[in-house]
Amino acid sequence: MSADATSPWRLNRDDDGLAWLAFDVPDSRTNTLSSAALDALDAVLAELDAQPPRGLIVASAKPAGFIAGADIDEFTRIDSPEAARALVQRGWDVFNRLAAARYPTLALIRGHCMGGGLELALACRYRIAVDAPDTRLALPEVMLGIVPGWGGMQRLPALIGPAAALDLMLTGKGVNAKKAQRLGLVDAAVPPRVMENAARVMVAAGAPAHRPGHLQRVLQHPRLRAFVAEQAREKVRKKAPREHYPAPYAILDIWARYDGNALAVPAGEAASLEALLSSPTARNLIRVFGLQERLKGFGKDSDFAAQRVHVVGAGVMGGDIAAWCALRGLTVTLQDQSVERIAPAIARAATLFARKLRGDAARQRFALDRLIPDPAGHGVARADVIVEAIFENLDAKRALFAALEARARPDAVLATNTSSLRLEDIATALADPSRLVGIHFFNPVAMLPLVEVVTGAQSDPAQVRRAAAFVRQIDKLPLPVNSAPGFLVNAVLGPYMLEALRCVDEGVAPETVDAALVEFGMPMGPVELVDTVGLDIAMAAGAALTGGEAATAPRVLSAKVDAGLLGRKSGQGFYVWRDGKAQKKAAEAIPDGLAARIIEPMLQAARRCVDAGVVADADLADAGVIFGTGFAPFRGGPLNHLATRGTDGAAPNPERT
Repeated sequence: MSADATSPWRLNRDDDGLAWLAFDVPDSRTNTLSSAALDALDAVLAELDAQPPRGLIVASAKPAGFIAGADIDEFTRIDSPEAARALVQRGWDVFNRLAAARYPTLALIRGHCMGGGLELALACRYRIAVDAPDTRLALPEVMLGIVPGWGGMQRLPALIGPAAALDLMLTGKGVNAKKAQRLGLVDAAVPPRVMENAARVMVAAGAPAHRPGHLQRVLQHPRLRAFVAEQAREKVRKKAPREHYPAPYAILDIWARYDGNALAVPAGEAASLEALLSSPTARNLIRVFGLQERLKGFGKDSDFAAQRVHVVGAGVMGGDIAAWCALRGLTVTLQDQSVERIAPAIARAATLFARKLRGDAARQRFALDRLIPDPAGHGVARADVIVEAIFENLDAKRALFAALEARARPDAVLATNTSSLRLEDIATALADPSRLVGIHFFNPVAMLPLVEVVTGAQSDPAQVRRAAAFVRQIDKLPLPVNSAPGFLVNAVLGPYMLEALRCVDEGVAPETVDAALVEFGMPMGPVELVDTVGLDIAMAAGAALTGGEAATAPRVLSAKVDAGLLGRKSGQGFYVWRDGKAQKKAAEAIPDGLAARIIEPMLQAARRCVDAGVVADADLADAGVIFGTGFAPFRGGPLNHLATRGTDGAAPNPERT
C-alpha cells in the first residue's frame, strides 16, 4: 500500500508481484487529473521505480468511469500562459515517466476515458477496454479550443497510424470498446466479468506493444507528415475556419512539425500554447463546457428512474422520441390511430438503431424489441412517463390528456411536447393540473441534445424534477424553462428566421443569406432552416411568437405557403430538395452587416427571455440556444456574444440593407 494516505492513488501489490493502482479522487463522482493528482502519481511511480513490480495495472475505483480528463475547474483558474505551460509540462513529464517504466504497464478502462485519461492510457504499454455501453474513449480537447498536451498528439498516431489518429483528434469524437479494438487503440475489448483476469494475463504474457500497419508507419516519416497534414487541413477548412476554430490547425502543425510536442512550439506561433489559451475561442468553448455541465446537474435532486415510457403520436417528432427512449434502454409503447400510422416510425427507428449500434446486430434487435406499437394505448396504464406529441391543437390536446389521466398511474409523469401552446391552457382538462409538465424535444431528436423541461403555473415542482431526471436518464440535457410562448429556443429562432426572410423579400438571394450566417458560425443558414422546419410551421410560429409589425409574415413566405411549397417535406420551398439535400446556387458577395442584422433579433429575443424569467439567467439562455439551435459555440452563446462583441467582433449595423 502506498504510504501517502491522502493520495487519490491507491497502490496494492498482489501475491504474484503485480501492482494494482486504483485512481479515486475523493469527494467526486468522477476522476479528473489535477496538478495535485499528477504530483501524487509521480510519487507512486517513483516508489515503483525503487521497487519495480512484475507489472502495473492502472484502473479506476469509481463506477462512473476511468478518467474524465484534466480538472477543467483548475484549468479555468489559470491566470497566465506561464501557469498553463507549467501544467502541460507537469503532465507531459509524468506520463513520459510512466511510458519509460521498465516493467509492463496496462490501463484497464471501464466507462469514460477522456482527454488526459486517454493520454495516461496511451502512456501504458497495453490497454484493455471493458465492452460495456458506457465505455467511451476520446481526445475531446479540440472541442475546448485546446490540444492534447500530455503526449496524446505523439503517442496516438504512433499507435494507430496518423489517418485514424488525426480523425479522432480533429473531431474529438469518441469510440466504444469494440471500435477501439478494431483501431488498435486498445489491445482487447472484454466483458466486465473477466476484466481483471484479462489484465493479469496480458501483463504476464509480455507481448510486444501494438504497432500500426506498414503504410501507417511510413506516413509517420517526417518527410511525409507535411503532406498528410495538408490533406487533413483541407478537410478541416470545409468545416471549421481557422479564425473561428484554431485548435484543429494547431494539432496538425504540432504533429507535423514538432512530433506532437506542444511544449516545443515557440510562443510566437499560432499553434503555441500561449496563442491558443489566450484566444476568445478557447475561453468561450471552455465556458460552453461549463454550461453543459450545469445542464447535466438538473434532475440530480430526484431519484426518479423510468422503466416504461408511453408516447402518443407517431409522427416524426413522437416517433423519434419513442425511438430515442428505446435506444437508451427503456421499454416504449407508441400510440397512434392505427398500426399503419406507426409503421413509418418503426422503420425510422430501425435506421437509427443500425446507425447508432453499428456492428452489433443483437443490440439493434433488442432495441427494436423494446419499441412496441400500441394503437389501443394499453401502455398508458403501466408507463412511468407519458409524452404527448400530437399536432398543435389545444382542444385535441385537452381531450387527450383528460383520457390519459383517467388511465394513467397516479405517480406517472404526464408531459406534453408542445412547442407553442401554454401549459396552463392544456392543464385545464386535468382533474389534477399540477401533474402536467412540458418535456419539449427538438428535431432531429437524435442529433440535438437539448430538451426544455417546462414548468407551468400549476406544475408540481416534484414532477418537474422527475421530468428533468428522466431527460438526463435518456442522455439529453435538461433546460428548465417557464411556460411562455415558444419557451426559450423557439422564441429566439422565430425572430431570427423572419428577419432572414425579410432580407429575401428585399432581394437578397437565399443562398447569400445562408452563406452569411454559416460564415458567422451557425451550423445551417436560416433560410435552409425554414425549409427544414416547414414554411407553414415557420409562418404559424412567427405569428404566435412575435407582435406588432413583426407579426406580418414576409411576402415571399406567404406566397410560398399559399402555393403549397412547404420546404423539405414537400420537395420544394426556398430550395428544391433532392435526396434530403437542398439544391443551392452559388452565393453572391455577402453585403456588409448582413449576418449582424439577421442575428440581432435572436440576441434581443434571448435577452427578453431572461428579463421575462423564461429562464433563470443569461448563462442558461446561452446554454439553451447553443445546445438547442447550434448557435456558434466559439462565440459562447447569444448573450455572451452580445456582451463581448465589442472586443471579440464588430458590433452589428442596425440599419437594414
